[in-house]
Amino acid sequence: MGRKEGKAALGQLGEDLACAWLEQNGHTVLARNWRSGHLEIDIISKAADGLHFAEVKSRTAPVSADPEENVGPAKQKRITAAALRFLNGLGEDLEVSFDVISVVFDGGTADIEYYPGAWLPLFV
Repeated sequence: MGRKEGKAALGQLGEDLACAWLEQNGHTVLARNWRSGHLEIDIISKAADGLHFAEVKSRTAPVSADPEENVGPAKQKRITAAALRFLNGLGEDLEVSFDVISVVFDGGTADIEYYPGAWLPLFV
């Protein structure tokens, strides 16, 4: 398996674990890898406090930077634009949260960190 395939498999496993973690913590997963044109959201879930748009970052230890730090302004802008498209088709008025879920694999274990409200979207 090449590097690209290994990275894709790691990302898929990270998303699987992130979905399971969200469901164990009161979320209902509404969509995975939701796309609108070239925009994508890893996980969309609903919880008692509203709708959550989550970006999952999966890495193998040791990591040089925390995975959640890799969701910079450009990525935030793309996720926010995708979320706006999703919300326009929803027809409901809900509170929204933009979250990051970090999954770090170390040997046979995975450390999951959840960062709700990781950023606030700016509409200009």
